[in-house]
Amino acid sequence: MVNLIVVLCLCVAGIYAAYALWDNNRVYSAASDVQADMVKIKPAVEEDGGASFEELLAINPDVCAWVSLDNTRIDYPVLQGSTNLTYINKDVYGNFALAGSIYLDTRNERDFSDAYSLLYGHHMENGGMFGDLDLYKDQTFFDENTTGMLILPCNAYNLEIFACLLMDAGEDAIFDPEQWQTDIDGLLSYAKDNSLHLREETINKLEQMDKPQVLSLSTCSTEFTDARTIILAVMEPYQAADQEES
Repeated sequence: MVNLIVVLCLCVAGIYAAYALWDNNRVYSAASDVQADMVKIKPAVEEDGGASFEELLAINPDVCAWVSLDNTRIDYPVLQGSTNLTYINKDVYGNFALAGSIYLDTRNERDFSDAYSLLYGHHMENGGMFGDLDLYKDQTFFDENTTGMLILPCNAYNLEIFACLLMDAGEDAIFDPEQWQTDIDGLLSYAKDNSLHLREETINKLEQMDKPQVLSLSTCSTEFTDARTIILAVMEPYQAADQEES
């Protein structure tokens, strides 16, 4: 009888493990399928910095941008819902999805005209969504990978990454974007004091700008309860590579 109970328990555990593995694969597969669909209609930046969002907006009018970071898997449409929970478990099609979407804080302007804008994305173990923000915790990767792009319907921004932070989800310095809309000096001071990795030269450039703009990308982390990995980047008006060289 004891042996039978043990065998039954092992069978139940095996079935549960198999189901958990199948369900996990299903979540990742669904997220990959959506991403593959989106990349096909990723807006192309034109010479004036504008881009056509017609196809994306036809799918979902909540799409407000496209964000990508070079040498990572981060290459996604950005949405803004009515609350910060709207797209936490919903894909760009409006369907339930554990992977959710990349979304802009509802306290920010959807045209990214704010001095400080905050993006959220789930941490996927395969590097999906904002999982690849973990890469920037490595000093070498952080030093060698500084660039990305934020594309909007009417303009675009080159992104220059200048800080990687690890902090609690309740930290207002990062998660209260309204406090930095008139002056980001406090944010820059916080980054100087709390970053895992920092580019002082980029901070200095920000401090010299008349109207500096910073984009924050946030995802969950496993170092401690409610840990978050944060990447901060300067937003600079789009310039094509040939324009920069000239």
